Amino acid sequence: MTISAVDLFCGVGGLTHGLQQSGVKVTAGYDTDAYCQLPYEANNEAQFLNQDVSELSAEDLNKHYDETKIRLLAGCAPCQPFSKYTQALPRDERWGLLYHFGRLAIELRPELITMENVPELDRHEVFAEFVKTLTDQGYRVWHRVVFCPDYGVPQNRKRLVLLASLLGEVELIPATHSKDEYVTLKEAIGSLPRLQAGKTNKDDPLHRCANLSDINLKRIKASKPGGTWKDWPTELQAACHKRDSGKKYTSVYGRLKWSEPSPTITTQFYNYGSGRYGHPTQARALSLREAAVLQSFPKDYKFTEAGEDYSITNISRMIGNAVPVALGKAIGDSLLKHIKA
Repeated sequence: MTISAVDLFCGVGGLTHGLQQSGVKVTAGYDTDAYCQLPYEANNEAQFLNQDVSELSAEDLNKHYDETKIRLLAGCAPCQPFSKYTQALPRDERWGLLYHFGRLAIELRPELITMENVPELDRHEVFAEFVKTLTDQGYRVWHRVVFCPDYGVPQNRKRLVLLASLLGEVELIPATHSKDEYVTLKEAIGSLPRLQAGKTNKDDPLHRCANLSDINLKRIKASKPGGTWKDWPTELQAACHKRDSGKKYTSVYGRLKWSEPSPTITTQFYNYGSGRYGHPTQARALSLREAAVLQSFPKDYKFTEAGEDYSITNISRMIGNAVPVALGKAIGDSLLKHIKA
């Protein structure tokens, strides 16, 4: 038996690509960000549809499925409303997208469902209601916060993963990597060509990094791999670091360490001052390609047209918001193991 899938909130295709690597046939992905169409379709054997999930019906989705296969509804609703950085803010209208995911699940009744999101989501009422919606419809539901290095992702990213099935009990496969087998930064990006701040590699337009101001160039040169801004001489320290409120933020302007997975790749990874995103040995922040690889995208994953003049912030947003490909593959492997059982 095989699985036919539709990916909601598909972005540039991290989840789709991982599912396809496992052997799940993803036929279509939906997203409201039209910029995602090129990378999604260039790297995946699936159609991109620039439509709002809130406007979809089961009939819209059902046309993408192969009737001879088990149907999977997959997706990752935009996570910003649920993240630890915004959970104290008023209810975000994007919370409703998870309700629409639940609505489509009821209307469509696919045999399998998977969802991925930030860990903080499981503390929100909207997630409890989503799980109840599925269990009331007869689904067996498994969900847990997953540490991504356990599945070969070279970054210390935690994600909430949900699996649901009408066929029986379902769960994520056991970890594929033990702690001493985690993919390190050096193993992931150590072979990529050297790059200067503000430059682009001539053979790979995505191996490009943001420029640094004169003072930030001095700061990164004064930084140690794995160190903090406290390593700098006083004249390089920012005013905010000298205030009590800023002294605890030791990761900003930090340098990565070769021997460990990277910190979580956010949409601001290109900005040296946004976190521990300084290259371990080169005086610059991470490049777009390096961040994509740390999200476990293949090194040749296409994000732009050849010769296109693109925005770093636009591509970094798509990379930071993506589901890590290796996690997507673990989800696909889990569901294929489940239906065989």
